[in-house]
Amino acid sequence: MLIFLLRRLLNLLPTFLIASIMVFVIIYLAPGDFLTPARLNPGISAQQIENLSRSFGLDKPWYVQYFNWMNNMLHGNLGLSFSYQQPVLDVAWPRVLNSLKLVLVNLVLFYGISIPLGVYGAVRQYSLGDRVSGVFFYVLLGFPSFFLALLTIFGILRLRQLTGWHIPLGGMTSDNHDTLSFLGRTWDTLQHLLAPALVLAIINVAGFTRVLRGQMLENLRSDYIRTARSKGVPERSVIYRHTLRNAIIPFVADVGNILPGLIGGAGFVEVVFSYPGITPMLLDSLNSQDFYLIAAFSILPMILLFIGNALSDILLTLVDPRIRFS
Repeated sequence: MLIFLLRRLLNLLPTFLIASIMVFVIIYLAPGDFLTPARLNPGISAQQIENLSRSFGLDKPWYVQYFNWMNNMLHGNLGLSFSYQQPVLDVAWPRVLNSLKLVLVNLVLFYGISIPLGVYGAVRQYSLGDRVSGVFFYVLLGFPSFFLALLTIFGILRLRQLTGWHIPLGGMTSDNHDTLSFLGRTWDTLQHLLAPALVLAIINVAGFTRVLRGQMLENLRSDYIRTARSKGVPERSVIYRHTLRNAIIPFVADVGNILPGLIGGAGFVEVVFSYPGITPMLLDSLNSQDFYLIAAFSILPMILLFIGNALSDILLTLVDPRIRFS
């Protein structure tokens, strides 16, 4: 497996270099820079502007800035955040971890809801439950994401009124978070993650469930399933070991696109719920033209795409016996 991963990494290096150059040039060509507000301030002299530009490295051509940035990145340094006056990694990493926590909880809810419903719809085709869920998901597919988010928030508020369970609708921790025990802090964080993760899951669950149901039905009508049933294989094993395992292969192959897609898709929810993830900081950095912070957040989806593709290949070897690392 190690040789396989190293080979994949070597194949991805040219793509990464070309993509990083494109990202850097696009950011560089954007009008203005971090010092633009200072240049418009009559209280700041031209000499001070020049000194600041030299200290930030903004006086050099783009290719010199790029090679310096790439050289620093190879040594684990993503540059200095102009706004925070701290290394980019120290500023951005906590936000990346927060977004990854949100994505992980979302994935648990997403697969926990959609896979059982997709399997049920295929196994109990045209039953009352299948028809009701089919109509519900069909309607759900036509709703805009923003409206679904509002409906989910309304449902959580009603649940709070009926049960008295205070589900947080903003932030990441409570005010007394630091005074809680380890389990208390974990539960507090999970409660704050529940609402935004549920919104993300509901936005995507309708489409996935319908496609999984179709894949399950196609596999249930296959010859190998009829053969398994004729040999007396228990129905539970036929459904979950043979049918579901083959039905999810297309989704496993698409795992490489899920990680960067979820990070990007979580942005809307992070803003709505005031969640301290990547997107609010990225919007602030775009507003202040914090060059190296924008570059770091632009590179992140590429790295996640590489990790997702490697993870997808590994998972495919586990669910599809025809695929080997060699």
